[in-house]
Amino acid sequence: MMRTIKSTEITKTIADLCLKANIEADDKMVVALKKAYKRESSAPAKVALEMILENMECAKADRMPMCQDTGMVIVMADVGQDVHIEGNLTDAINEGVREGYRDGYFRASVVNDPHYRLNTSDNTPAVIHFNIVDGDKITLTVMPKGFGSENKSAVKMLTPSDGVVGIEDFVVETIRSAGVNPCPPIIVGVGLGGTMEKAALLSKLALNEMFEDNADEFWAKEEKRLLTRINNLRIGAAGFKGNNTALGVRILTHPTHIAGLPVAVTIGCHVSRHKTAVI
Repeated sequence: MMRTIKSTEITKTIADLCLKANIEADDKMVVALKKAYKRESSAPAKVALEMILENMECAKADRMPMCQDTGMVIVMADVGQDVHIEGNLTDAINEGVREGYRDGYFRASVVNDPHYRLNTSDNTPAVIHFNIVDGDKITLTVMPKGFGSENKSAVKMLTPSDGVVGIEDFVVETIRSAGVNPCPPIIVGVGLGGTMEKAALLSKLALNEMFEDNADEFWAKEEKRLLTRINNLRIGAAGFKGNNTALGVRILTHPTHIAGLPVAVTIGCHVSRHKTAVI
């Protein structure tokens, strides 16, 4: 039996997620920031962490965005194969972004073309990734991605001989080069395998799985090693050279070609916004 979902319901859900993602901090990020505050050794960095947490509280209480850069919206849409959508799914998602950003009075940051750069005035279109799954539901995740961190993300096509050392060095060098620009403390999503675009998508998805336990023992240990190396850079919260440059590292992998080792790093700033709903 097919289940019918109206496009208007999708639009309403996306609009609500856009509002919540920009205004309400993720609970796991708040917990991680509070832990970072307790262990911080740099007095200026400790003040920065305190202000970050206070900003999150104020944003939620006053229904204001946590950051002036309300980002370009990424939408992950897991669509059940037993769902019939009444209307156009892509149009419904973009209308939801349009309504959410209008109702929240959020900044419109999207331009129509990388060369002509005329503002679309409503923060659309979104970047949408569709995935067909079992069932009769649609799971929608909205990720407003600010470009202070996005601009410092990177992809590199390593060779198998580069191995884990090459992966580590590339990730750490990406963070070192980024410096204070992505608004630390950051979270770091790492995608390994597949092709160039698959690795990049995995690194994005990894941000939404931050602070979860990696089921693979080897990669779980590698996440900890990378977090230690990144924090040893001592860029620190807001660049104040503390011991909390990153709050977490998450690695996702995919099968790849015998001749390849694609690696992607997506950096998330300290607000690292995402919200999910199931229809």
